Amino acid sequence: MIYDVGDVRISALGGCQQVGRSALLVQTRESQVLLDCGINPGSSDSLSAFPRIDTPPFDLSTLDAVVVSHSHLDHCGFLPFLFKYGYDGPVYCSAPTSNLMTLLQLDYLDVADKQGTIPPYDQKDVRETVLHTIPLRYGTVTDIAPDVRLTLHNAGHILGSSISHLHVGEGLHNIVYTGDYKYGRTMLLEPAVAEFPRVETVITESTYGAPQDVMPPRGEVEERLTAVINQTLDGGGKVLIPVPAVGRAQEIMLVIDGYMRRGLMKEAPVFIEGMISEATAVHTAYPEFLAREVRNSILHEGMNPFQSDYFTIVEHPSAREEIVDGEQCIIMATSGMLEGGPVIDYFRRLAPDERNTIVFVSYQIEGTRGRKVQKGIGETPIVSNEGKMEIIKSRMGVETIHGFSGHSDRRQIVNYVRRLAPKPERVMTCHGERAKCFGLANFLRRRYNIEALAPEILETIRLR
Repeated sequence: MIYDVGDVRISALGGCQQVGRSALLVQTRESQVLLDCGINPGSSDSLSAFPRIDTPPFDLSTLDAVVVSHSHLDHCGFLPFLFKYGYDGPVYCSAPTSNLMTLLQLDYLDVADKQGTIPPYDQKDVRETVLHTIPLRYGTVTDIAPDVRLTLHNAGHILGSSISHLHVGEGLHNIVYTGDYKYGRTMLLEPAVAEFPRVETVITESTYGAPQDVMPPRGEVEERLTAVINQTLDGGGKVLIPVPAVGRAQEIMLVIDGYMRRGLMKEAPVFIEGMISEATAVHTAYPEFLAREVRNSILHEGMNPFQSDYFTIVEHPSAREEIVDGEQCIIMATSGMLEGGPVIDYFRRLAPDERNTIVFVSYQIEGTRGRKVQKGIGETPIVSNEGKMEIIKSRMGVETIHGFSGHSDRRQIVNYVRRLAPKPERVMTCHGERAKCFGLANFLRRRYNIEALAPEILETIRLR
């Protein structure tokens, strides 16, 4: 069959000129493939909270496959909704992503239930999603639609995160969708893959795509976290670290364990609550996806760094009062953006005491409670356990430690595009605030003389 490259189109259904509800529809002459299907944790309005699958060109009845880049809810949180309304096709992702996204989708339902909100699907739809999910190994080429082949590669963002390489037709066009990626080594993971057999179009995240979004060296970042923790503990306070259950939680656990063992961080109990322990168990089950040092420690040295003597798993909410009233400690709890989960109760209890510190170590999406606290807003409305709205007046210290993020910073994104082999013909920016998507696209166009686009929601790009 003879193709015209114009037969390949990419439609932005979510996650463009914004962070949240990632969803891109790839259409060819014979196939329709959806890349990610997430929610926007910072929105309560359905038009901005979920992907725009309510409008053409999306047609659920003709969808051939869904590819999930990783398990964070802004990339997979809306997926069960497709099965609720009749999708019966395959979902492709890595094996760790398959396990982790089920955990996080079920946790999403649990949090919604506790907050008294109505989620867009239920547990039955999550189970249906599991039955249709096909886990793939990195580097394995798989036919996923009549004229589309998929290969997943390590993205370095969180456990199992994948860069998707789509080979359309018989060499007609090759698309690389980065999802969220880290083009740099961390304690937890190896850096993102940047070499492919062929690539004409690359779709890159731009979460930290602004010129000022350059993270300090990793050593400085770890020392800064250590200094904040030591200062708070020495002052008689407690440290609250909101973390996503997958990724930053395990990274911070490795840092705390390592620095305490070396005597650089003040020893104190570290209480862990939320989905963190379940997610950490999945990390232990897939050591081959982890960084070389951690992998060797688990497989060959018989030492699991996630099971430190410093860590205590909080099994029941009844223990929180004793933790808060007790001696100095570190508390790691979900969710990472203060949108729900046990961290809310800890924040409510700890916020009035100026000796305490809340430390943000992951990206806070605009509109989330975490972003508001991060900005220094002193009064935070929270729904109590009794279902009543209360205003929390916060006097605790607020610290943001840049550099632990699983996203690439501006320098890493630019280096990734520059070093991509082979050199792409076109770059599309997404997963970033509007100014960052446009700014990064303009920079790449000028610097590398490459076609660079920043599509908006519901815009369709015809590849030429």
